[in-house]
Amino acid sequence: MPGEIRIDGLAEFSRNLRKLDSDLPKMLRIGLNDAVNVVLDYARPRVPSRTGKARKSMRAQSTRTKARITAGGKRAPYYPWLDFGGKGPNNRPAKRPFYTDGRYLWHALVVKRDAFNTALTRALVSTAEAAGIEVD
Repeated sequence: MPGEIRIDGLAEFSRNLRKLDSDLPKMLRIGLNDAVNVVLDYARPRVPSRTGKARKSMRAQSTRTKARITAGGKRAPYYPWLDFGGKGPNNRPAKRPFYTDGRYLWHALVVKRDAFNTALTRALVSTAEAAGIEVD
């Protein structure tokens, strides 16, 4: 499982951006969402669909220091079963082989890791440049 990606100093960077201009952390958050959408755009069409609820439940969510993907929830509570397998929703007998790393989201992050890193770097650099910070 790829796990999470940590950026050392991101919280401090965001705090300092807010001191320069209160709109800059919002720009950073939008950039983080753009990076996460690289992974979502790859994973979403690969999720099986009868009604489309599972696909529609996949969303990018970010704060000024974190970006994540949420899927399932009240709209599609069976999403974890689709992605990871196991017993069917509500312990029904529809069993899928269990995949520790999942079938869709984690796989998408592995496949699109370089594009994700590029988009993340682009978001950080463009936000820094908008703040007037020189970036090499």
